[in-house]
Amino acid sequence: MADGEDKDSKTEEPTEKKLRDAVDKGNVPFSREVPIFASVLAMLIYLVFFLPDRAGYFVEALRDLFEQADGWRLQNGGDALGLFQVLFFEVGAVLLPAFALLMGFGIAASVLQNMPSPVFDRIQPKLERISPAKGFGRIYGAKGMVEFAKSMTKIVIVSAVVATVLHEDFYRTLDFMFSDPTLVAPEMARLAGKVIVVVLICTATLAVLDLLWTRYSWNADLRMSKQDIKDELKQSDGDPIVKARQRSLARDRARRRMIAEVPRATLVIANPTHYAVALRYVREEGGAPVVIAKGQDLIALKIREVAEAHGIPVFEDPPLARSMFAQVSVDNFIPAVFYKAVAELVHRIYATKTKNKTAGALP
Repeated sequence: MADGEDKDSKTEEPTEKKLRDAVDKGNVPFSREVPIFASVLAMLIYLVFFLPDRAGYFVEALRDLFEQADGWRLQNGGDALGLFQVLFFEVGAVLLPAFALLMGFGIAASVLQNMPSPVFDRIQPKLERISPAKGFGRIYGAKGMVEFAKSMTKIVIVSAVVATVLHEDFYRTLDFMFSDPTLVAPEMARLAGKVIVVVLICTATLAVLDLLWTRYSWNADLRMSKQDIKDELKQSDGDPIVKARQRSLARDRARRRMIAEVPRATLVIANPTHYAVALRYVREEGGAPVVIAKGQDLIALKIREVAEAHGIPVFEDPPLARSMFAQVSVDNFIPAVFYKAVAELVHRIYATKTKNKTAGALP
């Protein structure tokens, strides 16, 4: 019941990460019918384009061998070995193209489905792979029995189709026993070609259906529940709680650094308690005034407290404080639109300093 409920909960399509991880582990969709179709196609190509010429050469070689049989001595094992070598090379010349075609088409059928990639986890020794109990379960388990039923069904269907197609040639094939032996080979080649074409059509149909089913089944097995997607998102992006805590710590560090810069300010513009913007302007440094700290509510009060403790002038100008807080970031020059208002405040500061110096110089 738990397995059924778990499968029912997997209603979401697999994510790109899920698919990529499955491929990296060697879990890829693979249809066994496609290589079978490729093998039958290779045999048909061999039968049509290679076998007639190769068979002709082979027949000529055998005829020469039998006509010159007295030229071969079979007095010891070495003579027999030499004869077998000749026959081996002749047979090999006939069958070599078939082996090459079967190998090439088989590799192509696998590569076109999935590009090969090394998966070292699949080749690592594991005890479960040599366990008789595990092997028995794989062979005679539900999945193994389903594969066996599929194979038997395919054999029955293909055999029935081939038998139906060749039914009309049954009596004609029996007549070969009473016909010229030279006509048997061409007729058998014709029948073989007919059988291979029928099998090719059947395997092509099965390959297409199995390929579609394999892709669908593979995708269905990788489906995820909504909780799986949330867990994957947490793993890839990090736990939201942890990330929120990290952002909070980063903001705290930024505030502490900003408050530490307030003693370097030239003036502070406040609103009077909701906003506070600390500016630094030193004529010798050049450039426009720079916002070195700004804050709202409790941070604004802290900026004012630090500024007053260090004797930095605090000007209460609510419209200017709100506008500057909204438009200027920390460590940036103020825009030209604020030049006039800030210049008046800076002028007042310098005028006050000049007045104080003059008053201090008088006897």
